[in-house]
Amino acid sequence: MYNIITSRTAATSHICAFVTFALLTMALPFSQPSVAQSIEQLQQLRDRAQQTGASSASLPASVSPLSVTSQRTLPGASSTINGNEQFSTQPRSGVTLPGEPTINTVFPTQEAMANPPFAANLFIGGFESERTTGLNDNYLVAPGDKISIWLWGAVNFSNVVTVDNQGNIFIPNIGPIRVANTPAGTVNQTVSSKIRQIYTNDVNVYVNLLTSTPVSVYIAGPVLRPGQYAGLASDSVLYYLKRAGGIDFQRGSFRQIDVVRNNNVIGTADLYAFFRDGTLPDISFKDGDTILVRPIGNTITVETGARNSFTFEFSDEELTGGTLNYFARPGEFASHASVSGIRNNKQFARYLTVDSFSALPLKAGDIVEYVSDNDPQIYRINVAGAFEGASQIMVDKGTRLVDLLDHIESDKTLSDTQNIFLLRESVAIKQKEIIEEGLQRLERSMYTAPISSTGEGAIRAQEAQLVADFIARARQVEPQGRVVVSENGDIANILLEPNDTIVIPEITDLIHIGGEVLLPQSVVYNPDAVAEDYIAWAGGFTQRAEDERILVIRKNGNVAFVNFSDSLLSGNETKLLPGDQIIVLPAIDTKVLQAVKDITQVIYQVAIAASVASNAANN
Repeated sequence: MYNIITSRTAATSHICAFVTFALLTMALPFSQPSVAQSIEQLQQLRDRAQQTGASSASLPASVSPLSVTSQRTLPGASSTINGNEQFSTQPRSGVTLPGEPTINTVFPTQEAMANPPFAANLFIGGFESERTTGLNDNYLVAPGDKISIWLWGAVNFSNVVTVDNQGNIFIPNIGPIRVANTPAGTVNQTVSSKIRQIYTNDVNVYVNLLTSTPVSVYIAGPVLRPGQYAGLASDSVLYYLKRAGGIDFQRGSFRQIDVVRNNNVIGTADLYAFFRDGTLPDISFKDGDTILVRPIGNTITVETGARNSFTFEFSDEELTGGTLNYFARPGEFASHASVSGIRNNKQFARYLTVDSFSALPLKAGDIVEYVSDNDPQIYRINVAGAFEGASQIMVDKGTRLVDLLDHIESDKTLSDTQNIFLLRESVAIKQKEIIEEGLQRLERSMYTAPISSTGEGAIRAQEAQLVADFIARARQVEPQGRVVVSENGDIANILLEPNDTIVIPEITDLIHIGGEVLLPQSVVYNPDAVAEDYIAWAGGFTQRAEDERILVIRKNGNVAFVNFSDSLLSGNETKLLPGDQIIVLPAIDTKVLQAVKDITQVIYQVAIAASVASNAANN
C-alpha cells in the first residue's frame, strides 16, 4: 500500500511540474519578443518546475486525485466516494435523464380501457418495497452469502465466512464444507454435523446465516419496463413483475408467465390462480434467470351486470360461457346474458338465459353483458307521514292505491286522509328532464343572442355569467316526483309502481310562508285572512320579490296562483286552507336580463317540482 501511495505521489509531482512548465512556456511569448528562447532561460524554467514539484511532493501521502469530490451530480442521484475509493450510487427514484426514453415516448398512445384485465389490481400499490428484515427459512444459500460461526469449549473459534464461488465455506482444521443450495433453516445443522466429525467431544457449535446475496433476474416480454432487476432468490414472480412496472394490459398475458433457466422453462405462473387460490410457483431464483411474459391470449370482455366486469383471458379449452360465469360472477338478479362478436366473418349476437349461456362456446373478442330481465311480480311500497304500522308493504303487481289504503292503519284525528299524495321515482326523473330542457334552452338563448355594439357585448357577458350561476344552482335541485291523487276528498285509484311512497299528511292548523319575504315562518290558520294578510304577518315582501303573482302549494300537491291586481279589482280571493304553503318568487329585472321568459319558466318549474323557490338568479 505504501508503494502505491508513493507512486501516486510521484506521479502527482510530475504532473504538477509538467503543468507549471507548460503554463510558463505559454505565458512567456506574451511577455517577451517573439524570439527563440536561450538555453539559460529554458534551464530557469526547468528549475522552477522542479521546485513546484518538490513542494507538491511535500503534501500528505493520503491526498490523491480520487479524494477530491465533485459537485456535479445528476438529478435524483448522488455519487460519493468511500474510504475504499469505490463509487456508491443511490437510486434515481424514477427521475429520467435528459433524452432518456420514457413510457410515453416508447409506447403508442392508447385510450384507457373501460374494462381492464381481470387481476390487474395486483400491480396497484407499492408492495414491492415492503420487505422483512429476517431471512426466509426456505432461502437457498448461494455464493457470496455470509455465515457466522462460533466454536467454544475444547476449541475456541469465531469468524464470519463467505460462501465462495464453488459453494463452499472454509474453516481452519476442518476444511471446505459445501453449503450451496442448502435451505437457510438447515445451515446450522449441515455445518455443525461436519464440524462434529472432526471435534467429537467438548466442542459447542453455533452457525447462523447472516446475509443473503441478491440475484440478478431478467424480465422480458410485454411488460412496461423490461430489463435486469436485482432481488432475493426467495422473492416471488409477482415481486419482480411489479419491479418492472407490471404487465402491459393490452399485449401481455396474465395466464402464462414462464421462468426460464438455461433455456429451459422451470416454472409457469398463472396470476388467475394466484388471484383465485393464492398459489404461485415455488421457485428459488438464481443469477441469470429470466421471467418471460408471453403474449396475451383469447380475451372476453364483460361490460356490465357482473361483480367482476373485466376483460378475461382464456385458453382455447376455457372459451365457454360456464368458465366466464365462474370468473365474472353475475349479479344475483342477472337472468340473461347478451353476447356479441364475430363468427365466420359475420356479425354474431345471442340473448340467452344465464343457464343456457353456460353451454355456449365463445370466441376471442366476444363482448358479454349480464342483464336482469326478470319481470317483478311483487314489489315494495313505502308509507310516510301520519300513519300507524309498517312503513313498507309488499304488494302484488297490479295493485291500486285505494285497494292498498284499506290496509294502512291511521289515526283519524291526526291523519289527513283527504289530502294524500304520492312520491314517484319515475315522475321525479321526468321533472328533472323538464327542468334540464328549460335550462338548456336558457343557455342557447343567452349565448346566441345578437350583439349590436361593444358596450352591449360587455353587458351581455355580465348577463351570461349571472345566468350561468343560476343554471348551476338550478341543476342541483332534486325534484320530489310528487303526484296529486286527491282533491276535494276524492282519491284517484291509480296503479302503483315499484318503490312508490304514499304520503299521508298530518292534520295541521298552520299556513307556511316562504320565499321572498322578510321573515319566512308559519302562521296559525285564520279563515278570514287572505294571502296578502299572511305575507304581511311574515314581514312583507323583500325588495326583489315578485309581488304580483304569488305561488300557493296545496297540502295535496296541487298548485294555485294568487294575482294581487286581479283579486283586488274583481274581489275574488283564492281560498286558503290549513297546511297550504305560500311561496313568493323572486322578480327578474327586465332591464338587466334578456332571457326573462326562459328564466321565469325555470323558476316556476323548480319551485313546483321541489316545493322551494330558487333565488339563484338574484345572487
